[in-house]
Amino acid sequence: MTDPVLAAGAVCWKVTAKGNLRILVVHRTQHRDTSLPKGKLDPGETLPETAVREIAEETGLIVGLGAPLGVVEYRMPNGRDKKVYYWAAEAHPDAIANSTFVSNDEIEQLTWMSVSKARAELSYPHDVDIVDRFAELYEQGRARTFAIIALRHGKATPPESWSGPDATRPLLPRGETQSLSVAPAIAAFRPAKLVASTAVRCVTTIAPTARITGLDVAQAEAISQDAYTSRGEEVRQLVEKRLAKGVSTVFCSHGPVLPQIIDAGATATGTADSSRLHRAAALATGEYAVLHVPVDHPESGIVAVEVHGPAV
Repeated sequence: MTDPVLAAGAVCWKVTAKGNLRILVVHRTQHRDTSLPKGKLDPGETLPETAVREIAEETGLIVGLGAPLGVVEYRMPNGRDKKVYYWAAEAHPDAIANSTFVSNDEIEQLTWMSVSKARAELSYPHDVDIVDRFAELYEQGRARTFAIIALRHGKATPPESWSGPDATRPLLPRGETQSLSVAPAIAAFRPAKLVASTAVRCVTTIAPTARITGLDVAQAEAISQDAYTSRGEEVRQLVEKRLAKGVSTVFCSHGPVLPQIIDAGATATGTADSSRLHRAAALATGEYAVLHVPVDHPESGIVAVEVHGPAV
């Protein structure tokens, strides 16, 4: 069986000066239809990276991803299946002002419109379903989010093959490749703060993300494996501090510590236990989990949890 074509996109949204919600639709030149901005996964990409790249290419907007809105599956005219992953993506005024969009052979026009008008004008029912999911989040006051991102370091030299202190174990070439692969996708969530364990393998893993985002890396002994305790009190305090700031933060840490980071985020937001949280706490090397927290009412619980990994 042929693998489906993978694609990614977003419901780009804004609130006008009068407080009205508007979402962006694209009018495609060749297809002669109206849809949400999206595009196919390029070789070597992961889906969050695809989403922000395609939005930039189709609309000229530089956005960060918010909560995931689901997956649409359908069969293309050539008979091949396609899966499209969608996120919410708020378009801030400076991004709109700096949009480089001009009408072209792919996209004829962009239109900001109300949700009700979008429901009427979108050409495909599956696009309407995605808009409905976003509208529900917005009506709940949970559309605007920030992210707590827990990243497990890349594959490192095994302890039995390293004679120095555990904290000095370097990444293997595979781990370096993993760190390079996930960095553009993590950057797609527009983190404002990067925090890493003091271990070399964590500092090295987060370095490509730091280069892409231009952010400095704060090293925290509290999330190192050497400082690990079963209670995780210092981990909890660090996560709660970042939650209180209300900005997206990446924590690069270790297998034993990551469940404490996830648990601290869930507990502080009043989020009930779930299989998704369990999966987020059981990351393989190079994987990362994204907890989407509502900006206005973080105590109402995490909006969504997603897990991604390297493309290799």
